[in-house]
Amino acid sequence: MPFGVTNAPAVFMDYMNRIFRPFLDKFVMVFIDDILIYSRTREEHGEHLRTVLEILKAKQLYAKLSKCEFWLDEVKFFGHVISVEGIAVDPAKVESVLQWERPRTVTDIRSFVGLASYYRRFIEGFSKIVAPLTQLTRKEQPFIWTDACEQSFVELKRRLTTSLVLVLSDSGEPFDVYCDASHQGLGCVLMQNRRVVTYASRQLKTHERNYPTHERNYPTHDLELAAVVFALKI
Repeated sequence: MPFGVTNAPAVFMDYMNRIFRPFLDKFVMVFIDDILIYSRTREEHGEHLRTVLEILKAKQLYAKLSKCEFWLDEVKFFGHVISVEGIAVDPAKVESVLQWERPRTVTDIRSFVGLASYYRRFIEGFSKIVAPLTQLTRKEQPFIWTDACEQSFVELKRRLTTSLVLVLSDSGEPFDVYCDASHQGLGCVLMQNRRVVTYASRQLKTHERNYPTHERNYPTHDLELAAVVFALKI
């Protein structure tokens, strides 16, 4: 496929997904020409590696040996560090967060929130913390940097630079799910063996926020149920 063709990356990505589809999210992850093979044991990894290489050979796709790394205990992949200990934020990204200056425009806010959102699984109560910033990105909302915005910005930077290592889940072991709901949003945490697998949260949708004041005590039960449903979908 020639370089420079507008649709080339999308076409190639689709092709890679199709040839590896039986193994995606089982032991293979693909992004264009980056292939990550992961396994629980060295024996499994040998089998998985052979499977991937045989597919590449059959499809006449060639990898440059100097750009390949094999049998790693730790790997950096799209802003994450993945190891036997779990998944962590790439230290290079942590450094960029530390150097991030206070947003002065809506575009600045969107850039920062975009970065923070990419790592939201590491941050408990993310949607509640980021709410003052997302409020400033809405149409016809005056850009006024309040104390709440400053607190949100500082807290997100702190959480991103001190985040936990998320454990790699084991489908053969039981999970613990904890969830909560309020009129500010829904939140949950998925755990296994008392270690965090992931955090998840979202702000309330318009129809969930717009209950009349005199009904506020009743829909709390509905919100709690919504939090359970949300948690079970992560």
